[in-house]
Parts: sequence; C-alpha cells; structure tokens
Amino acid sequence: MRIIFAGTPDFSVLPLRAIIDAGHEIVAVFTQPDRPAGRGRKLVASPVKESALEHGIPVFQPQSLKDSEIQQIIIDYKPDVMVVVAYGLLLPPEVLTIPAHGCLNIHASLLPRWRGAAPIQRAILAGDKESGVAIMQMDEGLDTGDVILMQKCRIDKSDTGGVLHDRLAEIGATAIIEALQQIENGSVKRVTQPEAGVTYAAKLSKAEAEIDWSDGAENIIRKINAFNPYPVAHTSYRGKKMRLWKASLLAEGSAGKKPGEIVFVDKKRLQIAVGDGVIEILSLQLQGGKRLKTADFINGAKPQVGEILGQD
Repeated sequence: MRIIFAGTPDFSVLPLRAIIDAGHEIVAVFTQPDRPAGRGRKLVASPVKESALEHGIPVFQPQSLKDSEIQQIIIDYKPDVMVVVAYGLLLPPEVLTIPAHGCLNIHASLLPRWRGAAPIQRAILAGDKESGVAIMQMDEGLDTGDVILMQKCRIDKSDTGGVLHDRLAEIGATAIIEALQQIENGSVKRVTQPEAGVTYAAKLSKAEAEIDWSDGAENIIRKINAFNPYPVAHTSYRGKKMRLWKASLLAEGSAGKKPGEIVFVDKKRLQIAVGDGVIEILSLQLQGGKRLKTADFINGAKPQVGEILGQD
C-alpha cells in the first residue's frame, strides 16, 4: 500500500522501520520542523526525519497541516493510508479524509483509558498494572476514533517511563503491521470506543515533577519512575535542585520524622521519611553535576541524618 507516515520522536521510529521492512511503500514522511537543542541551541532534526532520510524518503516539515498547499501535496501522493504516531500536529478534517482508508493512529494506551498527550506516564502514576497499544481510526476528536486492534502488556512496579515507552514502541510496531494487513485483505473490524472508562492523560508539566515528601511512599515512587527520563522528579537539597532518578519503597511507618528528613545514611544507602513510610534513594543528580549512584553522592556530599530535603 501507498502510505504517508507522520511522526516525530523516538517512539515513532520503530513503527516507521517496521512498515518499511514489511514491504509497504512509504511515499512521504511528515514530521515536526527542526528544533534548537543543547547548549549551543543548534537546530536538530527529529528522529523520524533522520530515519526517513536514511531510507531516501521525501520529508515534509510544515508548521501546520491547515495550509491548502500542504493538503494538496498529500492529495498528490494518492495515499491508501496515513499512519500517525506522536506527530505533534493536529490533523484537520480535510486531511483525515484524503487517504483511501483514512488515517490510523498508534496510541500508547488501552483506549478509552488515557486519551491524550501523556498516556505512558499517567498509567504509571495511577498504579495501573497493564498498558498497551491501540490502533485507532482517527476522527476529529481527541483519541475518540474506532479501534481496529489493541495489544496489552504488563506494567511492572519497577518500570520507568522510559522502559514502558520502549516496550510500547515495539508493540506498536507489530500492531500497525497487523492493522495494515487487515485493511489490505479486507478483514478489518472497527470497534466504537465505549463511554465507560474514559480517562484523560494531560500533558506533563515540570511543575508537577516536584516531590511532595508528605505524600505516600507508593505515590512518590510512582512519580520518580513515571518521570524518568522526562521531566525527572526533583526536590531541593542544601539550596540546590536535586533530581531523583530511581528509588525503592523501604518500609511503612515514619513516626516522629518529618517528611523529607534523612533518617538513615551510611556509605551506600540514603533513606528518606515520607508521609507514610521510608523510601531509599538509588540514583540522583545534584544541580550542576552528573547522575550518580547513591554511594558516589554520599561519598562526595556527606549527607547527615536529620537534614531535610525540599525545604529551600
């Protein structure tokens, strides 16, 4: 089939490569414009653009798909399907109807749960035990289209946002191939999403990544896991921002201890009182420094029992 692919971040690359490897003809790729990144603020191409250029596929980077000239480009390619994976731009109604079989979206949740921008992190924050990928026929709503197929996977308690992201990207790559095969052979079945069970995965903000040490231990661990590698949970220590990359639940009960208080420290371990227990920090990063194992941080900073995180 003739396919136009629209995607931008790393999550989109595996499905793009899978479609190429399956023998479909990707006639064009749409991705976000190059963005400034790094300390030098040099323009950097998206992972999808880099992958498309490696395969000699024409790349388009419009600021919007509302422009009639851009829409005419899509029309001229005569696509059978447009596959959309974390593209980052809205598809206007005029675009949704151009491909012969419409536009398919790879969404990283078990719809209708976690419609929206950050389904991976929201699932971890909520303590969900499973996630998955939905292949959806796009309509004008926010992830409201009919579902062609869904594939589930577990969420382990130790999963970070990055780990679950990679797992779902692999699932998405296999699922989109199956969906395209169903469309090609005429066996596809589209199922309307139920109204029951709808939840929304709001976009992540850096502000919500700050740790509230009076919160429960499980919630804090989930936040640290969910926000790794972005936007990274954080607190403050001795007047500096401290990023928390990994932690574990240690014990329940922290009677007489203030939330955020260091209750135990030796050469390798750093334990912090929280609202209903104690957690152990396994990996962290102090402002201006690199990511460290706790033992290396302790060796340099010499933290003391009784010091309190998040006070400044």
